[in-house]
Amino acid sequence: MGEKKHDDHRSMVTASHHDVLASVLGSGLAAGVARGGAPRARLAVYKACWGATVWCGGAALLAAIDDATNDGVDVLSLSLGGFQEFAGTLHAVARGVPVVFAGMNRGPAPQTVRNTAPWLITVAASMIDRSFPTKVVLGNNEELVGQSRYVDAMTNTSEFINLVPGFRCDNASLASVNATGKVVLCYAPEDVNINPPRQGFLNAISNVKEVGARGLIFAGYSSNVLDRADNCNGIMPCVLVDFEIANRIAFYMINTRTPVVRISPATTVVGDWVLSPRIASFSSRGPSVEYPAILKPDIAAPGVSILAAVRDSYDFMSGTSMACPHVSAVVALLKSVHPDWSPAMIKSAIVTTASTTDRFGMPIVAEGLPRKPADPFDMGGGHIDPDRAADPGLVYDVDPAEYTRFFRCTLDAKDDCSSYMGRLYQLNLPSIAVPNLAGSVTVSRTVTNVGPAEATYRVAVEAPAGVDVSVDPAVMTFAVDGSRNATFVVTFTARQMVEGVYTFGSLAWSDDGGGHSVRIPIAVRSVIQDYVADVS
Repeated sequence: MGEKKHDDHRSMVTASHHDVLASVLGSGLAAGVARGGAPRARLAVYKACWGATVWCGGAALLAAIDDATNDGVDVLSLSLGGFQEFAGTLHAVARGVPVVFAGMNRGPAPQTVRNTAPWLITVAASMIDRSFPTKVVLGNNEELVGQSRYVDAMTNTSEFINLVPGFRCDNASLASVNATGKVVLCYAPEDVNINPPRQGFLNAISNVKEVGARGLIFAGYSSNVLDRADNCNGIMPCVLVDFEIANRIAFYMINTRTPVVRISPATTVVGDWVLSPRIASFSSRGPSVEYPAILKPDIAAPGVSILAAVRDSYDFMSGTSMACPHVSAVVALLKSVHPDWSPAMIKSAIVTTASTTDRFGMPIVAEGLPRKPADPFDMGGGHIDPDRAADPGLVYDVDPAEYTRFFRCTLDAKDDCSSYMGRLYQLNLPSIAVPNLAGSVTVSRTVTNVGPAEATYRVAVEAPAGVDVSVDPAVMTFAVDGSRNATFVVTFTARQMVEGVYTFGSLAWSDDGGGHSVRIPIAVRSVIQDYVADVS
């Protein structure tokens, strides 16, 4: 629905049906077989965004959504957003069409996630098990490692080249050194809060190119900006390092009369040597500012340095826009396996079967300031696991009429809307967020058995810090001749009367010997007053 290069890339992530040997711009970097997530799916593309700035008008989006729904599409995938919610998607969901939305790229700051209506599947971005180490050798033969896309023989720097400090690598800093024909170290840790890597790296590339440098070493707290090194292609190697590596380079430079450096081409490393998945630094974080009692994002999926077709070649792109089509492909596959499932059931299957641990069994990490264990405001239910989602055991379904009631109350608070909007945690979602726990709150949920007709499920609770949690009943039994639905209630009680911060936990139902674990994330904030300005 937007800029062509962006949308071509997303489309190929979702449904490219050819097994193609591909690499970044044919360079051999990230070489492998490229194929879409749902390779037998057919794509229908609707244009609703126009102009050089890719402006997306509400009326055009609504028309595209209505056209797509009327044309019989099975899934809607939208990688766009702003400061408004696209309520028109409710019409599609009410007609049985799941809608998947990118959660935006304003992380790691909290309260930046968008597209947070409860009927949407809102997607965060994660890193995959692929890395591009680049050896940096100093004149004293010390070998260090960064990340780059440097493979171009035209910019080969196999010999040692003079190395100069660029500090902030702004115009003023570069004017104080002779950087022409040299490699520049951009290292300004004091600016980390005012010059985040996503913009700082781009600015440094532009400024260093302008002074005729032969290479760039940029220090930052995140490597999730590697795609932006495509601005260096055919001109110079651009290497990303962390502050520790940059400090070692700076120490060498201070203690050497004529510092030099040699930068080797990047290599591709895939698999167990790479810690993954990790939540991308840029991925927008919860809680939702529009609806704090709706836990967002819902799920995380690969969205960093994703290789897909762009015009007549293949290239990297990063963003929740790349994570969104991964989830859309899984939704399409689930809908083909379970054509009778509602959008809410599909969403539940994805959220409740997601993984909260990485490939080594350790808690998933969220990149940012600082790097930390990921919580539900980083990744929702966790990282998507398509195989498990096909057989979730239990699902949380929602009648579209409840979504409609919610939407009407956002437009005009009449009748019982004030009370209803203050208790949005009662929506039967595969998550629980209680932003205003003043004493005790009881939340109800209903599950539908989509697994074996005879099953017994037992609950396991990881209570948020500072909160007591009880579940009734603690055991649910399903029989062949009985109801497929079961309701339980969860009571949250604050241990202290305090204006608190969010703490996190989970609630999981596991069956006896069936291999199902149906987990929902929980976020709770204790308060004394109804509204809290969490800015202390």
